Amino acid sequence: QVQLVESGGGLVQAGGSLRLSCAASGRTFSNYAMGWFRQAPGKERDFVAAISWSGGRTYYADSVKGRFTISRDNAKNTVYLQMTSLKPEDAAVYYCAAAAGAYYRGSSNSNAFAYWGQGTQVIVSS
Repeated sequence: QVQLVESGGGLVQAGGSLRLSCAASGRTFSNYAMGWFRQAPGKERDFVAAISWSGGRTYYADSVKGRFTISRDNAKNTVYLQMTSLKPEDAAVYYCAAAAGAYYRGSSNSNAFAYWGQGTQVIVSS
């Protein structure tokens, strides 16, 4: 089992920045690829970004490319999502997720991720 706890959400003005963190515990963090998803009210959970177990490869949804950056610190068992130039449409609950690192190949499908956090809310005011 991997336990994931997100933090860093909050209220930000459009054009502003936030950094989300996801702290992992349980099994060896570096064995897992990590991802961020988001879900707005009444909408499906969408892929945002992912990073390979080593941090060597990153993947992004087209909607966030150039604005969001995913990174990880395996020594701290933490994955980050730096969000800049935030737009009202970025408002959602953001979820951290873990996928078995040996098998992850950049899928944006939530089914590729076995473990999930409880989410942290991001509100973007216009």
